[in-house]
Amino acid sequence: MPNRQEPNQDNFMIEKIKQRPINKRRLIRRTVITASMAVIFGLIACFTFLVLEPVISNWLYPEEEPEAIIFPEEPEEMLPEEMLEEYIQPSPSPSPQPEEQTEPERAELDEQQIQDILDRVTLDMGDYRQLYSVLSDYVKQLNRYMVVVTGTKSDTDWFANVYESKNETSGVVIGNNGKELLILTDYNSVKKADHLTVTFSDGVQADALMMQCYQDGNLAVLCVSLNVLSQDMLAEDMHIAPMGSSLQRNLVGSPVIALGNPMGSSGSVGYGIITAVEAQVPLADRNFQLLITDIYGSQSAGGVLFNTSGQVVGFIIPGKVGSDMRNIISAYGISDLKQMISRLTKGDRIPYLGIIGGDVPKEANQQSQVPFGAYVREVEMDSPAMQAGVQSGDVVIGVNGQSVAKMSDYSNYLLKLNPEDTVTIQIMRQSQGEYKEITFEITVGEVE
Repeated sequence: MPNRQEPNQDNFMIEKIKQRPINKRRLIRRTVITASMAVIFGLIACFTFLVLEPVISNWLYPEEEPEAIIFPEEPEEMLPEEMLEEYIQPSPSPSPQPEEQTEPERAELDEQQIQDILDRVTLDMGDYRQLYSVLSDYVKQLNRYMVVVTGTKSDTDWFANVYESKNETSGVVIGNNGKELLILTDYNSVKKADHLTVTFSDGVQADALMMQCYQDGNLAVLCVSLNVLSQDMLAEDMHIAPMGSSLQRNLVGSPVIALGNPMGSSGSVGYGIITAVEAQVPLADRNFQLLITDIYGSQSAGGVLFNTSGQVVGFIIPGKVGSDMRNIISAYGISDLKQMISRLTKGDRIPYLGIIGGDVPKEANQQSQVPFGAYVREVEMDSPAMQAGVQSGDVVIGVNGQSVAKMSDYSNYLLKLNPEDTVTIQIMRQSQGEYKEITFEITVGEVE
């Protein structure tokens, strides 16, 4: 009988393991959840970094705040009678003298004698050369305060070719806040520029940025970082122009020098005198004094007026005189600009209510009983003042409880506020032949 092969007892059961089928829906869901969590954690990390980075940086590397440029307030000029009262002292009673002594009488010259003396004074060409040489040296000293501002704008022509257009104007260095050099220039010449470059009197060039502007007054303040200037330039005096006063009573007839581009080209100069002082140039919420000279210049003139003491007394502004004097150089008086310039140098926004007004004359107060204050001649359309109900003919007598006696008081109080502040305005309005007080709560706007 044939032998049968016995099954091997050592054989194990052979099992084939199959992988579980992939659940694509679950995989996609997990992938989406993981990616979403990664994005959320990334956004949280970015937000945390953005919030904490300035705090940590200021803690590790504290940065000093820029110094504010503040011009000292100008004392009001004394009247001649007040000066006499101050300086004339009462004479003491005479003590008895053994013999009265009289001072010799001073000889007074009549007009003919004065004319004879002047006729003997002769000037030759050497004297004139010396005179203009002194003026030329003086202009060189003043030019240290001046800069040339170049605005560059990129554009394309009809054939899609890119080209650059440049516009030059002048500026004057008015301050140093510890981080930047501050320059005052005219806004219309730089408002469309994509890039600004400043050239100093020694030929050094630096990039500049517009810190703030006041469009109604054509004023702009540019800033140049001190980090981009050379150490030699920083070691020297930056030649910051000193600010003078335009509130002097004897301003008419005083000599001035126009620097910047009074003749329409950079670096030009003009000599002359102040021939007239216009009371005010009315703008929204403030008025500026206008100085008119006998300097014949360009209708697109710019720059500043210096007095013979090397101080800025005016900021040249074209187009503010009559049509018969279009080429006569005129300028805003610097005293009315100081508070505005101080605000621009800090980069602050300019508050706005929209009141165009002026001072109340003494005659109107005495004859018509118009109260002293800021007389409202006009209220700009859609301005905060118009929306609040202020009307032409009103007289502003108070701002936030502070008394207003003239237009400059109102302007100065307003410049201390910020856009979006709420201000209380007290006005006097004529009703049935008498003036009655009305109070308005107005939200301050911003000059666009």
